[in-house]
Amino acid sequence: MDMQKENDSPRLLIVDDDETIRMILCRVMEKQGFVCHQASNGLEALDVLNDHPVDIVLTDVDMPEMGGIELVRLIRAQYTADPIVMTGHIDEFNYEQMIQAGAEDFILKPMAPSEVVLRIRRVLRERLLARGLRETHQELKASYLDTINRLVTAAEYRDENTGSHITRMGTYSAFLAEKLNMDGAWVDRIRYGAAMHDIGKIGIPDNILMKPSRLSGNEFNVIQTHPAIGARILANAQSDVLRLGQQVAIAHHEKWDGTGYPQGLSGERIPLAGRIVCIADVFDALSTKRPYKDPYPPDVIYSLIEDQREKHFDPDLTDLVLGHFEDFLTIRKSSGTDSESGTGELVNWGEIFNWSERDVMSADVSTGRSV
Repeated sequence: MDMQKENDSPRLLIVDDDETIRMILCRVMEKQGFVCHQASNGLEALDVLNDHPVDIVLTDVDMPEMGGIELVRLIRAQYTADPIVMTGHIDEFNYEQMIQAGAEDFILKPMAPSEVVLRIRRVLRERLLARGLRETHQELKASYLDTINRLVTAAEYRDENTGSHITRMGTYSAFLAEKLNMDGAWVDRIRYGAAMHDIGKIGIPDNILMKPSRLSGNEFNVIQTHPAIGARILANAQSDVLRLGQQVAIAHHEKWDGTGYPQGLSGERIPLAGRIVCIADVFDALSTKRPYKDPYPPDVIYSLIEDQREKHFDPDLTDLVLGHFEDFLTIRKSSGTDSESGTGELVNWGEIFNWSERDVMSADVSTGRSV
């Protein structure tokens, strides 16, 4: 068998302490196009699995040193192969016990070679089908996330002139979710859902969104509609990511003390996703060049966020951000430089700077006017 054909062939490991059975099964399966490895017990089988890629393990149950049931459990825990169990001791082992251990199928000895071929080919078919479904799922997920990213980029483009803000928002938010010990699936959802926080800005006129000076009362009322616009865009979504994105869109301008918008929620009535993205968005706004402001020095950012503990921000999240402030600065620095807006540069600690006109004239100076 040439090297290319061997690489493309399904790979089978036969584990049995009876050498004759191993040899017979090996000859049968090689005629079916399989590459076969052999082992006389579970320990030898583990050595083979460590040294060679294997698709299916056909193992006896009753063997010295390590039996088939323990081998199956270890395969399920540490390897990707699919195990099939064979035994002649039906009184000692039952089908349910073997399936619970992780076996894909069960063959009773003595068995006809044709039955072995059918069982192994069935497991191989299901294995290839599962692999194909996983690959298709990953392709669909990638396309789906790419679509979300492009939609969010369209909404952010006029305001941020960069996709790096979107990336940072996901990174900050996932970092905080991990520090809260949220499960991996939720961390992934907030990583992608955070990017949708300002999707409603697609409905805000340019002359308001890009205005470098203080917003009038009517203009501020208009810009305050973007959370509701975003929530309507993401309404009735079937995806977990989009549903969490809707929570983020509607809640990321709520404040811990109830003085935020659009619903005036307070404390833990604000969804956790909204609380996380709120503080992440303010940090990014303070540290980033915007149409109406230059980035603020880290010591000023630290003080502003500290001052807003239990006012604007969830106290626990505030403590996490301040406790990992250098990590946040690292994320900010490593997200890429935007040549158009100059957002890649951070001001040094203690450096003299000028408050933006919006901040000087606004009572909301502590939030860096992250509208």
